[in-house]
Amino acid sequence: MPEEKKNDAVVCDGLVKIFKTEDVEVMALQGLDLRIGKGELVAIIGKSGSGKSTLLNMIGGLDRPTAGRIYVDGQDLFAMNEAQLVSYRRSTVGFVWQNSAQNLFPYLTALQNVEAPLYFTGTSEKARKEKAMELLELTGISHRASSYPGQLSGGEQQRVAIAVSLALDPKILLADEPTGSVDSKTSDMIQDLFRKLNTELGLTIIIVTHDISLANKVSRVIMVSDGKISTEKIMKESYMKKLDELSTENLKEMDSHEEYSVLDKARRVQLSEDALKEAGIDSHMVKVEVKDGKIIISK
Repeated sequence: MPEEKKNDAVVCDGLVKIFKTEDVEVMALQGLDLRIGKGELVAIIGKSGSGKSTLLNMIGGLDRPTAGRIYVDGQDLFAMNEAQLVSYRRSTVGFVWQNSAQNLFPYLTALQNVEAPLYFTGTSEKARKEKAMELLELTGISHRASSYPGQLSGGEQQRVAIAVSLALDPKILLADEPTGSVDSKTSDMIQDLFRKLNTELGLTIIIVTHDISLANKVSRVIMVSDGKISTEKIMKESYMKKLDELSTENLKEMDSHEEYSVLDKARRVQLSEDALKEAGIDSHMVKVEVKDGKIIISK
């Protein structure tokens, strides 16, 4: 195992994932390395087919790497058998999916949906209802506790789904395109809810999305390209202090993050398409110089 830091929630070490069919092999992850600290609020962003959802499924214990290792909360997922992975998914991670049909039972009320995961824990009926109502209050949807999913808007369904994902007290919350099927106003509300859960509960939250606007509300944005981490964006402290003071529209106009390219273990760096375009580089070769302690890349 790579050297584990005390505050590591997720450590990915050289993750490779190859999907095979009769005619073709697709390498979804190509030696991906990543660390996510406990209590971080992170967005993983990339184009369709970049490998971001494959990465999330591995963190969630839903898929195994072809090669490499992945550790979550100090547990080696690669070494687990199926029974251990089932236990891991129940105790360590919570899931929120884009499609509400994957999150909620249509024949149960909002309150009953949140209670559902607790039926298998030996929790009493009274304790189940109390905890479920607390979680609905936390997610701002307690006033619809007796409503069925079909009676709720898309945003309300997602709030209930988030409450469901918290029922078993996960250490990490995984969200796959959680704002993909709602309008921009509702998306902002859901993003604010994730920030609230991260701040008040100290919950590690990892959001996979293609929506770059999520960068306005998360402290760290990880860009995945061709199965590897290409760049990371870290929120500026000055911007972070204004998050609760300014409207979403005003925040969008501000320079929120600093962007960094990522060096892999072989000291290779992947440059973003935007950076190459701005520099006018369209060749497979570049010139690298060191001047005054700075590395300069040019065509």
